[in-house]
Amino acid sequence: MSSSMQRCTDRFVSDAMDRLEMDEEMRLVLRTPYRVVEVELPLVRDDGGISVYTGFRVQHDQNRGPFKGGLRYHPSVDREHALGLAQLMTWKTAVVDIPFGGGKGGINVDPGAHSERELERLTKLFVTRLGPVIGPEVDIPAPDVGTGAREMGWIYEAYAKWAGARPGVVTGKPVEIGGSLGRTEATGRGVCHVTRWACEARERPLEGATVAVQGFGNVGSHAALFLARAGARVVAVSNRFGGVHRSGGLDVEALFSATAEAGGDIQLHDATEGERLEGGELLGLGVEILVPAALEGVIHPENVDDVQAELVVEGANAPVECEADDALADRGVMVVPDILANAGGVTVSYLEWVQNRQRYRWPEERVNGELEATLRGAWTAVHDRATSLDTSLRDAAYDLAVGRVKTAIDLRGF
Repeated sequence: MSSSMQRCTDRFVSDAMDRLEMDEEMRLVLRTPYRVVEVELPLVRDDGGISVYTGFRVQHDQNRGPFKGGLRYHPSVDREHALGLAQLMTWKTAVVDIPFGGGKGGINVDPGAHSERELERLTKLFVTRLGPVIGPEVDIPAPDVGTGAREMGWIYEAYAKWAGARPGVVTGKPVEIGGSLGRTEATGRGVCHVTRWACEARERPLEGATVAVQGFGNVGSHAALFLARAGARVVAVSNRFGGVHRSGGLDVEALFSATAEAGGDIQLHDATEGERLEGGELLGLGVEILVPAALEGVIHPENVDDVQAELVVEGANAPVECEADDALADRGVMVVPDILANAGGVTVSYLEWVQNRQRYRWPEERVNGELEATLRGAWTAVHDRATSLDTSLRDAAYDLAVGRVKTAIDLRGF
């Protein structure tokens, strides 16, 4: 899955370089990561045993600002996986025009197989091993799959042991220790914003539109909640246990509350009225809007013909493989790319970092307003370019992102 993501990202970037007529030297600079860190993480278990994991941090580009990107705790994490995701962060921060570069990393661990004490020790060891290659002006981690506010708080504490209280070292922290109001909901809220603007561009209102959301974690659950509140008819949602479908619309508020109360994944079909969905059935439902908000590579050449939606909004990173993206484009399906659609999280991470530097917490209304304004500017720039050049939103987004990073390199030099 990770090799497919890397291959497709490379193709999207290479196509943008071709359109921008870049020379080979600049292409090499833009493709090559600035730094790759790999560290051994021996964890002393609660029972006295030892498990050894590997931590990764790929710092892809810092020409537009400090490296920025999440930390993922998942058995699939490896060097290539982190590299692919770090590249995506470079283009994501550039397309929404915030002053960060791209980084990503994590640990090849299953967090569900460990106690909270073990995860705390592992996280703090990871920070110690990363040492001076992270920091508020260097590289600022954030949550990703398998991590959240809890882990970010541990990172802040571990870093403070030798650098002092510098909350800007990490974003996505609990509000009580320097996190931003609105950060938890930001990615899902952003997905809702761009979905609404995409509907307006297609001259089809979001209100009453049928929606299916694959993935009911932080991003998918909030996206579904905000879309329902905006008047869309969310008819199907799913998680790793399966899904639930109801043609008249689901009680998303009830599903959201039940998931929150359970502390994560639940059997969704048991929590509300509807028909049970298995496996990838949700992707082939006859809905107007499809939001893949789980993991990468879920829409691929083998199942792309099953997709019936007219609009696909990438809530996850790289959920549509490049060959599937071509097939959807040939059918006239609008795809809002991940580097724009799910950029709400990194946008509010930037706003959290700004608040940490100011040592002043903003009201949630201000955070949400800044988020919407930032994403609206990015959407307008991408959509205007796509319209004027008669190209896809993905091509337009990558053209803008790659071009902005190149401009920064030209201005700064080497």
